[in-house]
Amino acid sequence: MTTQWTTETKGIGEYADVNGLNLYYETHGTGRPMILLHGGLGSGEMFGPILPTLSASHQVIAPDLQGHGRTADIDRPIELGFLADDIAGLIDHLGLDKPDVVGYSLGGGVAMHTAFKYPDKIGRLVAASANVRRDAIPAEMLEQQGQVSAAAMEFMKDTPMYQLYQKVAPRPGDFGRLLDKIGQSMANDFDYSEQVRALKVPTMIVCADADMAPPSHYVEVFKLLDGGLRDGGWMGENRPKGGHALAVLPGLTHYNTFASPLFAAVVLDFLDGQPGS
Repeated sequence: MTTQWTTETKGIGEYADVNGLNLYYETHGTGRPMILLHGGLGSGEMFGPILPTLSASHQVIAPDLQGHGRTADIDRPIELGFLADDIAGLIDHLGLDKPDVVGYSLGGGVAMHTAFKYPDKIGRLVAASANVRRDAIPAEMLEQQGQVSAAAMEFMKDTPMYQLYQKVAPRPGDFGRLLDKIGQSMANDFDYSEQVRALKVPTMIVCADADMAPPSHYVEVFKLLDGGLRDGGWMGENRPKGGHALAVLPGLTHYNTFASPLFAAVVLDFLDGQPGS
């Protein structure tokens, strides 16, 4: 990791009882609601460097997903569908009217699944560094993912993920359990191409130019949304009809995109665009 995480995010922290989970979330700023979803083994603190920018014009709601950060684990696999149910439950708990949902990595997958399952509950969707097919991930990365388990905990102790978990988790000893569950989740094959093709909410796909999967994968995802198939036209009349977009962020990797001002800039530009644009 090139970015240090901080617990000094200065948001309002609360808990919501959803699906048997005591879900922690922080609220930052005011304005149009944005639900901001962190990556695997992380928490809302990951976004600390860009939270001031995002919350200057939006109400940013940053939950800690099941077993992450300040949200204790429950007897349930960490699977995208379950986590999407939690986000839908949080939307209902807060009485939000179609908030935008922005997610990075694991959070990007959760954001997509929330849109797949609950399209009427959300406004716009941003999925960053989230792969749609497992076979898009290079073999060497799949091999590394296969080593994620409690047995790797000793090697994690110098990482921001482990250190922050020890500071904020209600049960710090559960980090090995989290590694096991994340490892099991990543071992499952997946292909969400047809669900992406059917998305009805305006969606932006975001990746780094040196992400976990090659940029070509994210271009293929954009094509599923009717993007990149034709000249856009002088007035943008041939852009994807659903208002979809693609952003490839230069000079970044999978491991620093979430904290980059570039990421904040493209998110705000997309969310604040005209409906259907």
